[in-house]
Amino acid sequence: MLIKTLLAIVVLSVAAIAQTGTARIYPIDNNHSTVGFSVPILGGMSKVRGKFTDFSITLNQDEKDITKSSVVVVIKATSIDTGIDRRDNHLRSADFFDVEKFPEIKFESNRIEKRGKSFIAYGTLTMHGISKEIALPFAVTGTNKNAAGTKMSVGYSTRLTLNRRDFGINWEHQTVPNFVGDNIEIEIDLITRAIDVK
Repeated sequence: MLIKTLLAIVVLSVAAIAQTGTARIYPIDNNHSTVGFSVPILGGMSKVRGKFTDFSITLNQDEKDITKSSVVVVIKATSIDTGIDRRDNHLRSADFFDVEKFPEIKFESNRIEKRGKSFIAYGTLTMHGISKEIALPFAVTGTNKNAAGTKMSVGYSTRLTLNRRDFGINWEHQTVPNFVGDNIEIEIDLITRAIDVK
């Protein structure tokens, strides 16, 4: 469960900006971005959805050469929010994220590739004290300029499946087999704050 992550997460589009070849940081608008996940319940009979409300994303984009761009995502595990306090407290416990011991979930890219109209950020995801190399696919969802055409926001989206057991999150219900599924769907939607158009 992340994600987190996950994710992930997300990064960069040459097409989103004029190609000046200058790397610069794209600030993320956290108030209008979501780092979310969904968890299958009872073999997919239902799903629980949640999100992490405290995260930071450093998106350094080279507007000419995407392969020189990078992204770092840091999520505060204690900020998990599924809408039910008792469940969230359980998720923060040693049964799941063990937030006192592992307060952060982090993804750091080491390279980014373009695949057709989409992108993949390759890097290391660290969660619950375990680090794994992952490939984080993402797409640019659009751009929006202000009325004067001097500033622009960029949107990114990623969808990814992670197996919670790969990160040592192995809790099982004592009396109901397969109550919580293993494969967690990561759903990340980001938008940048307005940046100057070059």
